[in-house]
Amino acid sequence: MASLVLKMSVSLDGYVAPIDGSSDWITAGDSDDALSWIVETVSDAGAHLMGATTYAAMAAYWPGASGPLAKPMNAIPKVVFSDSLAAPQWGETTIVAGDLAEAVTRLKQERSDGYLLAHGGARFARSLVGTGLIDEYRLVIHPVVLGAGERLFPAPLTIEPTSTTVFSGGAVAHVFAAHP
Repeated sequence: MASLVLKMSVSLDGYVAPIDGSSDWITAGDSDDALSWIVETVSDAGAHLMGATTYAAMAAYWPGASGPLAKPMNAIPKVVFSDSLAAPQWGETTIVAGDLAEAVTRLKQERSDGYLLAHGGARFARSLVGTGLIDEYRLVIHPVVLGAGERLFPAPLTIEPTSTTVFSGGAVAHVFAAHP
């Protein structure tokens, strides 16, 4: 059975998206060692999971992109959760509609090749947190303060720290296991 891993960028003050929805803040703390960690996380996935908004942005970007993340982003199968998306627009993509918890449970049971790597958007990530099905959180804390925005966790949650990696540019990756 596959595990579900959520990878998210988080500001120093705990936001995963600013009020204006921009994403330029996630470059704060960039470094070669941080990129290597992200490439490894992305490359080891058996499938990429995302909501429709994130999928649309990634489908517009990754097929024509180059660099170390392009290959795993394009080659690894994608699963997009949407009740409105009619046809996939990017590589090997499966569209899943309906109940998120049921669909994720089924995917976890069906897959055994690598983990399921969920990419946020804030709404999709919060929905996944709400299912209680996330096995591991990989949170990259960027050295930037947003001041306001969207948070990942809608309610208290007990998680167990398993590793911390400090990158040369100032970002820090914290990996947490979810408690059953």
